Amino acid sequence: MIHAVIMAGGSGTRFWPMSRRNRPKHLLPLTGSATLIQGTLSRIAALVPADRTWVITAADHADEVRRQLHELPEESIVAEPCPRDTAPCVALAASLVARRDPDAVLVVMPADHVIEPDAEFHRSVEAAARLIAEDPRRLVTIGVKPQRPATGYGYVHRGARLRGAESPAAFAVHKFTEKPSRAVAEQFVASNEYYWNSGIFVWSAATILREIRATRPQLADAVARIGNAWDTPARATTLATEFEKIERISIDYAVLETSQNVVVIEAGFRWDDVGSWAAIPRLAGSDANGNSVIGPQCGIETKDTIVLTDPDHLVATLGVENLIIVQCGNATLVARRDQDEAVKRLVELIRQQGHETFL
Repeated sequence: MIHAVIMAGGSGTRFWPMSRRNRPKHLLPLTGSATLIQGTLSRIAALVPADRTWVITAADHADEVRRQLHELPEESIVAEPCPRDTAPCVALAASLVARRDPDAVLVVMPADHVIEPDAEFHRSVEAAARLIAEDPRRLVTIGVKPQRPATGYGYVHRGARLRGAESPAAFAVHKFTEKPSRAVAEQFVASNEYYWNSGIFVWSAATILREIRATRPQLADAVARIGNAWDTPARATTLATEFEKIERISIDYAVLETSQNVVVIEAGFRWDDVGSWAAIPRLAGSDANGNSVIGPQCGIETKDTIVLTDPDHLVATLGVENLIIVQCGNATLVARRDQDEAVKRLVELIRQQGHETFL
């Protein structure tokens, strides 16, 4: 059976001041009334029931995740005691699911992406499950045709097309490249042989655990000990002790970049990882002056500016262009649009200068 794993461990510092320590990006309603994690659950719910859906999240956010995803069983929301990136997250989820269903197929997805339409997402997941039914050794990733030479994404270089995989197209993976330079990204897009790595994976629980054991045996041993203690009074202490010792590493580096069994499916859906404030115009659209506005705003001679504000707070602009203006609660961000990726550095500076209460 298919089980869903939603990875909800990110902090989303690039979305400060809307995103805070207690309210990371995936818990925000950036694209409508529903939060990103609620949208993720809604998207997969047509394929996977609540009792086969798992969320791996940070301990500090677990209560809010439970509140937002009240339809899930409480046991299905697992709190990581400390951040350890995606490989430990995947390994822990696979270990827990395999205890319940040794033949499980996992669809693993981040909590904070925007994907449309749902039907095309379902088609990709179902096609991936068929590929795994044909060969359980396969590790399937879903690739998105690049719309621009983005330097902040990982890229997947496709190899030979798989026989029998007609629609959606599926290929062996030749190579992964993480965050290339602008010039290299332009070459990738022009070649028509590369996909953005969406971070959405489908594989059997047994296979990914076997691959992790082959490349990261200490990680495999740690999650095995956690799994063995899961239904005992030692669950909490074992999870805390073992997880803290685990190497911090992504599933891409730990497994996918060296495995010979990786396959990429070409996505038929629109995808956005909502990685920074620059995503807002793509999601919310722009007016005739190139402005993207969410909340009360009044402007004269204002162009190509992103404005987000609380419903009771007016932002008035005069003679500005190419800015990001975000007001949320007790903090306001003003930045050039070409500096959106540097917000993470700004958050670190705020921390260093002792303004923790604003984070």
